Amino acid sequence: MKTAVRRIVSVGILLILLFAMQRLVMPKYVDDVIEGGFTAEYYREENPHEVLMIGDCELYENFSPITMWKNYGITSYIRGSAQQLTWQSYYLLEDALKYETPDVVVFNVLELKYNEPQREEYNRMTLDGMRWSVSKVQAIRASMLPEEHFIDYVFPLLRYHSRVTGLTANDWKYYFKDKTRTTAGYYMRVDTAPYEEGIWEEEEPESDTLGKNAMAYLDKIRMLCEKNHIRLLLVKAPSKSPVWYDTWESQILEYASKYDLDYINFLNLVDEIGIDYNTDTYDQGLHMNLSGAEKCADYLGKFLSETYGLKDLRSDKTICSDWENKTIFYENMKKTQYKELKKYGEIVNY
Repeated sequence: MKTAVRRIVSVGILLILLFAMQRLVMPKYVDDVIEGGFTAEYYREENPHEVLMIGDCELYENFSPITMWKNYGITSYIRGSAQQLTWQSYYLLEDALKYETPDVVVFNVLELKYNEPQREEYNRMTLDGMRWSVSKVQAIRASMLPEEHFIDYVFPLLRYHSRVTGLTANDWKYYFKDKTRTTAGYYMRVDTAPYEEGIWEEEEPESDTLGKNAMAYLDKIRMLCEKNHIRLLLVKAPSKSPVWYDTWESQILEYASKYDLDYINFLNLVDEIGIDYNTDTYDQGLHMNLSGAEKCADYLGKFLSETYGLKDLRSDKTICSDWENKTIFYENMKKTQYKELKKYGEIVNY
């Protein structure tokens, strides 16, 4: 009996040490590539949201939830990640519905251009931060490239063990407590880099038809929303690159018409919204900076309020307190970035 107990205790201690080491060597995403920390931030939310946005950087860099709160009293969250794929959006939505049921889900259609898994590092940035559930298991299986192994997701130590020789101060600093990188999922940038015509050259897509796999998962997103009595809104952000081709636009218009969905292409609303690509983008037209994101969010908030009748929750004391804290964080980040921009000529700390 004593021998058995000692063995059990020894195995327990070994497992604790292995999991402790695993936590240490896993990327903390607090230096250059902060997008890898976005997925996990969602679980720190204390209150439900009227609007849940799922998609890639065309959402989390182009729309400011704080603006929708300030101007319309709408609570929203962007469950975004770098190069989020349509099946990942589906499983992230499925996962989120365990915690809340929003009135509206906003989906960004650009990711439909990807019909197959792309890169392991983007998979990791989206999936590692998910809590374990059937949704996460299915998301991993749908996303893995041929050279990836499921066991590496179960035990990230197998994937990241080589980092033990390159640990930084931040690996220790954020060992127990993570850093907040976004405001309700929004990634802020206040700097400016104007768009120039012809700066982005892209190869023509192999097919002018959006892929069957991606569209099948859009169907699953739509049906999941219908099942839970959630309105689904399709959007295309006003990014100049990647190119959004007319043939893809026609497919989305046809899909939206077929299923009675609303679709907003912000590329067609640039003048109405007042977007200026000389002042409203920080990376030459790929994404909006703060001023551009606030303009897009104001238009979206007005649409959500008028079309779907979303409630103005600014009179709810509990909700208001939560969003006052978010607004303080947002304003402090804005001040910090402007100071860094003035001092260094660039944003050095996100």
